[in-house]
Amino acid sequence: MTREKRTLLLAAPRGFCAGVDRAIQIVEKALVKYGAPVYVRHEIVHNRYVVENLEKKGAVFVDELSDVPADVPVIFSAHGVAKSVPAEAEAKKMFFIDATCPLVSKVHREAERHKKDGQEIILIGHKGHPEVIGTMGQLAAGEISLVETVADAENFEPKNIDGKLAYLTQTTLSVDETRDIVATLSRRFPSIAAPKKEDICYATTNRQAAVKELASQCDGILVIGAPNSSNSMRLVEVAKKIGCQHVSLVQRATDIPWDNLQGCQTIGITAGASAPETLVEEVTDAFAKRYDVTIKEVVKTEEHVTFKLPRELENVSE
Repeated sequence: MTREKRTLLLAAPRGFCAGVDRAIQIVEKALVKYGAPVYVRHEIVHNRYVVENLEKKGAVFVDELSDVPADVPVIFSAHGVAKSVPAEAEAKKMFFIDATCPLVSKVHREAERHKKDGQEIILIGHKGHPEVIGTMGQLAAGEISLVETVADAENFEPKNIDGKLAYLTQTTLSVDETRDIVATLSRRFPSIAAPKKEDICYATTNRQAAVKELASQCDGILVIGAPNSSNSMRLVEVAKKIGCQHVSLVQRATDIPWDNLQGCQTIGITAGASAPETLVEEVTDAFAKRYDVTIKEVVKTEEHVTFKLPRELENVSE
């Protein structure tokens, strides 16, 4: 029997960014160097497949340092932590390794610099996200104000009479939505200080640009990622905003909404920055079992970014 044809367009770039790759390597190399178990405070990245694979190798994921035995290494997640976390670890004489993405660390240093310069700080981000908690925790409570929407930016009132303001952003936001928030703040406060270099990370920007490229060519789009992954959820929003009618977030091939895609001849596939290529292959294999598929890659840009590992793990071979 002749099978129906489907064209799959794979976004490039997609999947792991350099910060995620580094964080996973940190856990894997720590397991090699120190042996299991190695504890990790919170999910190292927001992807259950990645977390479960690391658990199989001996990583133990916990919510707080109080859950970590005193004599084992603990790793802080890629999203970054408040200053109180390493301070607590030091007070307890724990051995810890910080897997914070260097681009998140850059935002942390900016917060400290703005505070030193006497500027009131606005953080554009999503309340409750681990990265936002970590960034706001670089300074004392109340010293960074969170703005989530254009309406928030319109209603924000500075505490300082002199109006010395600066803004930072979460690294995984919607580029377009953040641009609108920044425009509102800049209109209201023309002298507000911007980051010296864009805070939204290269990987977030590139993956959103790539999904825009896909959206104009597809009937449906699948974003592979976790519902608690900010960058994955932003990809879903971007694809919908461009006008693609059938956009779904899937964690695994088992989540593919086949009924919703029934009339779609060309399906775009992308993956959030914490989703491994293995899951992309799993999804394309699932399509190949049902349809006669043609797979093409749509390259928007190429990435060649890498980040160094912490010194204590640089020479560890897996």
